[in-house]
Parts: sequence; structure tokens; C-alpha cells
Amino acid sequence: MKIEHVAIWVKDIDRVCEFYRKYFGGVVQPLYHNPAKQFTSRFITFEDGARLEIMHSPDMKLFHVEQFHIAFSVGSKEKVDHLTQQMSDDGITIVGQPRTTGDGYYESVVLDPEGNRIEITV
Repeated sequence: MKIEHVAIWVKDIDRVCEFYRKYFGGVVQPLYHNPAKQFTSRFITFEDGARLEIMHSPDMKLFHVEQFHIAFSVGSKEKVDHLTQQMSDDGITIVGQPRTTGDGYYESVVLDPEGNRIEITV
């Protein structure tokens, strides 16, 4: 068994998709729109086959929407440091500088454009 995809609710699909494209190499798929439900979404696919669905509805109050946390493995401490610095230079909010956590992970934590916590790890 594998997870087919993870989905998140956002206010601005294009802005969030651009974040995951620019910093994590995701490929943004065409927009899906269901006018009857006033629902739009885009999938973002990643090199390893993982998929993230970015969803929006003008009345997101109908859905119990909360922020989430997702982790991306970039392969090395140097890449964690480099990507975190690049994001900082670009004005992305860094909420946790690169460090080794108590459970042994080397990671940093940033916020995506909608305030969701993104962990960047080895």
C-alpha cells in the first residue's frame, strides 16, 4: 500500500503551486474546476512520484480547514542549509533554522505562502 496523494486547502492556488514548484521542483498540473461545487484544484507531482493536491473553494468554511505540516527530504545537510538560505533570501518566513533535532533529524522549518509548516530535512 502507498499513499496516493496528500491534499491541502488554500486561498491562492497559483501562489502556493509556485512555491512548491520553485523550491521543491514540483511539476504543476492543469487546473481542475467544478463549477457546480465551486471547487478548483491542481496537482503537483514530484520526481519520486509523490503528489500534492492544492485545493480551493470560495466557501472554505464548509470544510474544516486547518494548517498542516509536511516534510520534504532534500538529500543532504548542505542542501537543507542551501535551500533554507535561498528561501530566507527570497523573504520566505523561516521558523526553525537548520539544526539537529532531539530525535536525530537534521532539518529546518519554513512557512509556505499560506502559513503551513514545511519541514526541510535530509
